[in-house]
Amino acid sequence: MRTAIMGAGSLGIIIGALIAGKGKEVDLIDADRDNVNALNENGATVTGFMEFNVPVRAITPDEMTGKYDLVILLTKQTNNEAALKQLLPRLHEKSTVCTLQNGIPEESVASYVGRERTVGGAVGFGATWIKPGVSMLTSPAETVRKFAFDIGEMDGSITPRLQQVKEVLELAGGCHMLTNLMGIRWTKLLMNATFSGMSAALGCTFGDVLNDEEAMFCVARIADESIKAARAAGHRLVEMQGVDFEFLELKDDADIPGKMDFYRKVWGPHGKLKASMLQDLEKGRKTEIDYINGVVSRKGRESGLPTPYNDKVVELVKEAESRGVVPDFRTNIKRFNI
Repeated sequence: MRTAIMGAGSLGIIIGALIAGKGKEVDLIDADRDNVNALNENGATVTGFMEFNVPVRAITPDEMTGKYDLVILLTKQTNNEAALKQLLPRLHEKSTVCTLQNGIPEESVASYVGRERTVGGAVGFGATWIKPGVSMLTSPAETVRKFAFDIGEMDGSITPRLQQVKEVLELAGGCHMLTNLMGIRWTKLLMNATFSGMSAALGCTFGDVLNDEEAMFCVARIADESIKAARAAGHRLVEMQGVDFEFLELKDDADIPGKMDFYRKVWGPHGKLKASMLQDLEKGRKTEIDYINGVVSRKGRESGLPTPYNDKVVELVKEAESRGVVPDFRTNIKRFNI
């Protein structure tokens, strides 16, 4: 099975390195020429909770040749149009594109490559870009071994091609096939909307959010809005990594203190993680905020459900984008006076 990873960023480098390290040939495709050169010259380097280096083959999109059987899609959704138009000539009738992007990207991806080629999934670990060719794993290695990926067909069926995708991804870490892809998508969306959203809005790590009482109040409200928006869209959250995220729904603010142990248990091991959206702000790039907290806000508007905390995250991140600045924690936490 000829395989490629499209988008060799923080996650793509680690997944590509793990797959290549098991002897599987995989092309790492990235638009950043400096990154491609570093990967080819120095190999893929992983630091943090894993420390290793492995030779890889990296190319830019214009260097693609032939057809791919499987493409693991890890570009940002903001780049979908350009990336998927470049990819389309490199697919055959039975090619599979497995999107592991943030948010709920399956319909967007399918609009370019076809539903018959589209599989979705969620990544269960975090990473931070260090420099071209180097990525830091910010989640424990055990998390990767057990809970790296959850994948599923858009219609919920378990198919032979899904099993083939699983076999490739298992070279990198634990991979589970699902019959409820949208359930896991909304669960992962909550995980991103809470700590990735706040990390970007406040300019800090997940640990900084966990250690601040005001920030955690906002996290609890973001999670509650996300659960209610999922319900309004006809979906319920599912267990992920052995925990039930429906537990985070609130009756009122008095419920919030009782949720804190849950947050510390689930996100505590990821305290060093810095949201990829914050990394984008640091580089002066457009973020995926419209595809994360923005999804909750849109679904809320469609159903008449208030989502003020997700709305505020979107506002603060977009403001930072337009100004070309990195948010200041103490300045922006005061703006969550909703």
